[in-house]
Amino acid sequence: MTLAFAILAALIVVSAVAAMTLRNLVHCALCLAVAFIGLAGTYLQLGAQFVGLSQVLVYVGAVAILIVFAILLTRSGEPGPGRQFSATALMGVAIALAVFAVLGKVITSSAVAKRGVLPAPQTSVAQLGQKLMTDYILPLEVLALLLTAAMIGAVIIALKEKESAK
Repeated sequence: MTLAFAILAALIVVSAVAAMTLRNLVHCALCLAVAFIGLAGTYLQLGAQFVGLSQVLVYVGAVAILIVFAILLTRSGEPGPGRQFSATALMGVAIALAVFAVLGKVITSSAVAKRGVLPAPQTSVAQLGQKLMTDYILPLEVLALLLTAAMIGAVIIALKEKESAK
């Protein structure tokens, strides 16, 4: 394990835990964006440039910003309830750790973990971009239209809720 991977892994874990535990929704969304950036850095470190750059463009640039806009457009003025601690929270943490341990054991003992390193693929980011902009341009445009329609719908719903609250 390299130092860069350890730093990225710590960044991902800390920001993901913060995204789950913080009370302010905007802070949670920003921590989620930091976790996405850490994942993109991990992909780039592994040599998967297309996946890393797609992670930045799609998740950080679109999904995280869409979440922030949705939170800001649909938030109400009253604050939420204070921090509540459930008696079953410790049981939930114990079950989650047990599931994590079982999954870790299964993954490390699988045949996939024991096989050697695969050769690097010969496809470059330029070749993927060329294929995406020639053969798969229609699905790409449909996806862009769908995301735009979802954003416009969120704005319309938020405006209707604000008008009815007045």
